[in-house]
Parts: sequence; structure tokens; C-alpha cells
Amino acid sequence: MSWETEASNWITWARAPGHDEYWHYRDSFFGEILPPAGRAILELGCGEGRVVRDLQELGHTVTGIDSAPTLVAAAQELDPEGTYLVADASALPFADGSFDLIVAYNSLMDFDEMPRAVSEAGRVLEAGGRFCVCVTHPFFDSGEWESSAPDARFVVDGSYFGKRRFEGTDERAGLTITFRGWCYPLGDYSRALEDAGFVIERIREPVNALEDPRHDRVPLFLQLRAFKPA
Repeated sequence: MSWETEASNWITWARAPGHDEYWHYRDSFFGEILPPAGRAILELGCGEGRVVRDLQELGHTVTGIDSAPTLVAAAQELDPEGTYLVADASALPFADGSFDLIVAYNSLMDFDEMPRAVSEAGRVLEAGGRFCVCVTHPFFDSGEWESSAPDARFVVDGSYFGKRRFEGTDERAGLTITFRGWCYPLGDYSRALEDAGFVIERIREPVNALEDPRHDRVPLFLQLRAFKPA
């Protein structure tokens, strides 16, 4: 799935400080999942570049790729010295072992061929490297709140299992965007990592960072780090 059709909306949405969940959950990812800066890092699905910019501030040398040309151009415009490419995560234009760290921050669920993207990440990652991932929590993807009440029930009407199409429009603070992607159960992510030769070494379900009492009971994101053995 390409974000090209929502590119202008996403640029405005992502660049409004504190507007979405990223600003509340990024610290848990950078603190609990991300290893120290190394030789070279690749971000899959960089969008307009906010994760790349945050990684650079932490001392990482980053290449960002995305399939949406408008988003890549926006990232480059705001960060002229950065490295950004229009590329498909399922067919990366890099040699084997080009990077020692790969990040996919809320992008794996956007890829039509998620297992292929994970396999490609394994190919371009050197032995001993890490693959750091954040996704919408698979359980949260499987249901919805009955209301905004603090004690609202979280209801799963369909099945948690299987790859399922997702599309939904979000409106807040005068901004509107349509999210489209896929819901994958945890087992699908785990299997893709295993098939690509990764060993999962850390899993986190960050605590409620939104001060929304409903998320004291149901996690919003799943964050993990996988290791590529020699």
C-alpha cells in the first residue's frame, strides 16, 4: 500500500507536535528497543522523515526509504543533508549486509507483503545486527472500544487471526487522514522474523502514555527487537 494518496494529509498530521500517538510512545521505543548508534541504519517506511530526524538527533547515520515520492521529497526538503530514497521495502536497492541496524516504526502493517519486507530486511542487515520494530498492537487491531468512557468495553467482533484489511478515517484538532493497511496477528510477525533468520530478543507493550484510562487495560502498541545471528 502506498501513502502517496494521503501524502499531503500525512505531512501536516505528522508535523503537528503532540498531535498523534507517536509523540507519546517514541520515548519507550528509543529507550527500550533501540540500541546505541552504530555504523549505518535503515528506516523502512520513513514517510515525511520524523523518525529519521529523531534518530539523527540520537547520533545515528540514517538512510530513509519510502514508496511514496511526495513523502520522500518532503523529508528531503526539511532535511537537505539527509539520505532519502523512493524504494519498495520488499525489493530493497541495497547490497547484502549494508546496514547494522534497521528500524520499521509503524510501517510493517502498511506493507502488502510484510513477510517479504522482513526477509529483505534480513538480507541487507549484517550478521550481528538488529531489527527494531513498532506496530499497532495486534490485539488492539482486532477490536474497538464501545465508547470513549473510561470503563468502556473493548469488543472483538471478528477474529484476531489471519491477515485482514484495515481502513479508517481519523479526525482530530481540525486535521483529517485516512489510514489504510493490514492487521497481522502476532504469530504472523513472529513467523516472518523466524523465516528471515531473526531471533526475537526483546518485546515490549508500552504502558499507557496517553493518560487514557482505557489503555491501562488494553495495549496500543507492540515494540520488539530482533537479532540476526552470525
